[in-house]
Amino acid sequence: MLRVVRFVSLIALMLPFAGATAFELKISTLYPDGTASVTRLKQAGEELAEKTDGRVTLRVYAGGVMGDDRAVQRRIRIGQLHGMMAQGGAFASYYRDSQVLNLPLVFRSYEEVDHVREALDPVIRQGFEENGWVVFGPADGGFAYLMTVNPVASVADLQRQKVWLPANDSGSAMAVKEFDVSPVVLNIGAVLTSLQTGVIDAFAAPPVAALTLQWYTRVSHLTDMPLLYTYGVLAIGKQHLARISEADQQVLREVLTTAFAELDRAERQGNREAFTAVKAQGLEVVTPNAEQLAEWRARSQRATEQLVENGEISQGMLDRLNGLLNDFRAQQQ
Repeated sequence: MLRVVRFVSLIALMLPFAGATAFELKISTLYPDGTASVTRLKQAGEELAEKTDGRVTLRVYAGGVMGDDRAVQRRIRIGQLHGMMAQGGAFASYYRDSQVLNLPLVFRSYEEVDHVREALDPVIRQGFEENGWVVFGPADGGFAYLMTVNPVASVADLQRQKVWLPANDSGSAMAVKEFDVSPVVLNIGAVLTSLQTGVIDAFAAPPVAALTLQWYTRVSHLTDMPLLYTYGVLAIGKQHLARISEADQQVLREVLTTAFAELDRAERQGNREAFTAVKAQGLEVVTPNAEQLAEWRARSQRATEQLVENGEISQGMLDRLNGLLNDFRAQQQ
C-alpha cells in the first residue's frame, strides 16, 4: 500500500512537467526568404531557442505564403500564427499615431529621421503594446522614391501616370487624393507583373525593395525627392506571449530587441547603398526644381491635415513631430 501511495505521489509531481511543452512562435512576413530582415529574424530564433533551452522556438513563414497582411492578422487573432513582420503601416489600424513617421515629404534627411525617432520610437512601441501588440523595431526601411516609366518632376507629371498603391493602406489612399491621383490598388505580389503588362507605370518604394523585387527593371526614371520614410516592425500578439513564462518572455524581449537594433543599423546602410545601386542601373534621375518642390510640399501638408481631420493621426502627435523637426532645423542654422 505504501508503494502505491509513493507511486501516485511521484506521478502527481511529474504531471506539471509532462504538460509543459515547447512553444513555437510562428511569424509570417511578406519579405522574401534570404533578405536581411528574414535572415536576421531566423538567427534571433536560433539564439532564442538556445537561451531558453528549447522552451521557446521561432518559425518564420516568408514570402507571403500565409497570405497578405489582413489574412495574417486574422490568423493571429485565432492563434494559427502569433506575429507578423511587416511595414509599419500594416498595423496602423491598431495604433493610428504610428503613422507619424510615414507622413508624405515630412523628412528631408536621415539626420532628421534619427532625431525624431530617438524621441518617438519608444512612444510607438508603447502605443502598440497598449493596443494588444508587443512590437520590436522600428527597423529602417529607407526613403521611398518615385520610380516611373516616364519622367516625373511635377505633380502634374504624376497625375498622368498609372500609380501603384498598396492594398489595405487607408492612410496612403487618403493622402494621394490631395495629389489628384487615381491609383491602381494592388497587393505587393502583383506589382512586377503589372509593371510588365502596363497596368501600372509608376510606384513609390525604397530602392532596396525595388532592387530585391526586381521592380527597377521595368522603369527608367527616378525622382530624386524622398517622398516618405518607411520602417518595418515585428509585432506579436500579447495574448500569445502570455503562454510563455515570464522569465522566457524576458529572454525573448532581450533577444528580439537586440536583433532589431542591429537590423535597423544594417538596413540603413543597405538602403544608402541601394539608392546608389539603383541609379547605377541606368535609371535617369529627375530632380524637381524649386517651384515644383514647393507644390509637392504644399500638397503634402494638405494631405497631412486631411489625415488628422479623418482621424488617421492625432493632432497631438503631429504637433510633437513638428516640434522635434523645428528644434532640429533651428539647430542646423
